[in-house]
Amino acid sequence: MKRATPDLLKRTQVMVEPALIEAVGRLSASLALPVRYHFGWVDPAGTPLPNPRHGKGIRPTLALLSAELVGAAAEVALPGALAVEIVHNFSLVHDDIIDNDPERRHRATVWKAFGAGDAIIAGDAMMLLGLQLLLDRPTAPRVAAAADLAEATASMIAGQHMDMSLDSTEAVDVDLCWEMVSLKTGALLAHASAVGAILAGAPERTVRRLRSFGLELGRGFQAIDDLLGIWGDPSVTGKPAGNDLRERKKSIPVAVALASRTKAGERLAGLYAREHLDDDLITAAAALVEEAGGRDATVSAARDCMRRAVDALRGADIDAEVAGELEALAAFVVERDF
Repeated sequence: MKRATPDLLKRTQVMVEPALIEAVGRLSASLALPVRYHFGWVDPAGTPLPNPRHGKGIRPTLALLSAELVGAAAEVALPGALAVEIVHNFSLVHDDIIDNDPERRHRATVWKAFGAGDAIIAGDAMMLLGLQLLLDRPTAPRVAAAADLAEATASMIAGQHMDMSLDSTEAVDVDLCWEMVSLKTGALLAHASAVGAILAGAPERTVRRLRSFGLELGRGFQAIDDLLGIWGDPSVTGKPAGNDLRERKKSIPVAVALASRTKAGERLAGLYAREHLDDDLITAAAALVEEAGGRDATVSAARDCMRRAVDALRGADIDAEVAGELEALAAFVVERDF
């Protein structure tokens, strides 16, 4: 029987979180505090929280499943699960500064709580810690996993820079936006989907299929994130409503709308040319994105990504039951509201 996706994520939390807490404890006290705060374990003063808030845990879940897919125990993938979760969260700490986001998971972001300087340094420490966790015992599979993580991180950073460049240009190229998504979000999810198999010594052809699955999953994941960035419920997402529009980001639905050559798209371009959008204009912009077809096109694209992700697993030499769980996780990604 397949485990329900929330149970999969809970299983990951039970296995990964204690090891994650221990790993963060390797940092100096001054660096560990903002990192612990980011993970939701403590308040800004370092006082433990009774009900810590957690992220979704999709990346470490993928890492554990990818080991099980090739017949290894989930524990084989634990170093990779820790590393990818820490590197992912480093990117969130830095992204919140770049995007000027004041809230994440219903509370102040690290830069708002500790200042941008401390947030930048804490993020740097997290990125390095992720690699250290894989290289502490440099066996051949761990070295291969660390190299794969380094390459994925470089792609993610290139994608972030492309995202920033797109926001500062007037021209809109939807294909270029998808290329950016493949780098910024797809690369790390591709790594997460393959790292367990790498650590288990699986054949390269199997690793390639898992990477392809993760890349498409990442593209679909970001498409849904872009929708939630406009229409998500702040009480669920933990971010202010319409914040992507407030920052005039060229997200997928916005890019589709701006490139639509419709009157709604032209009016949206006029709003995006303004220096400031108040709440009424943000509401108007969201309606224009939808009228120009951006919302429906992005939902459709996310579903196409999930179909391609599942197709990548067809014919692979992997455990069929675990593959079913992986497919359930992909479905969860396109149906989530947070």
